[in-house]
Amino acid sequence: MASRHPGPADLRVDTPVSARVDGPGTDGRSLSALLKDFAEGGADLVRHEFRLAKTEAGTLGRHLGTGSAAVAVGGVLGLVGALTLVTGLIMLAGDQWLRDRYWLAALIVTALAGIAAAVFVKRGLAVLSPAHLAPSQTVATLQEDKEWLKQQRT
Repeated sequence: MASRHPGPADLRVDTPVSARVDGPGTDGRSLSALLKDFAEGGADLVRHEFRLAKTEAGTLGRHLGTGSAAVAVGGVLGLVGALTLVTGLIMLAGDQWLRDRYWLAALIVTALAGIAAAVFVKRGLAVLSPAHLAPSQTVATLQEDKEWLKQQRT
């Protein structure tokens, strides 16, 4: 059987031959109809993606809020526990070792806590000093590159 060319009876008046798309899934629709469906489908997809992102962001925000609140409550309870421990140390030292001189026990415990705080602050500042934060290997490599470039120019 020879292939047959479309004749005047095969053409619709409203759709030119060049605008009709024949193929799987096109149902003989025009190119403009397919492009319109594609644009509408893309817009729907973008709207659904934004809705999903908004929902996920809300869920993430709730989780962050819940987690932050739990950390804050834990920190406050830890601080209360530490203060209770310090009070217990003052009471123990004042009653057992310093013959009811609680003021002296409080002074000693405060001095010890101050010394511990100073040690931690000094260590923290040493770690955060600009000398430790600078990328020393990168700086050394850049210096080597600079020297190499100078040698290449001469």
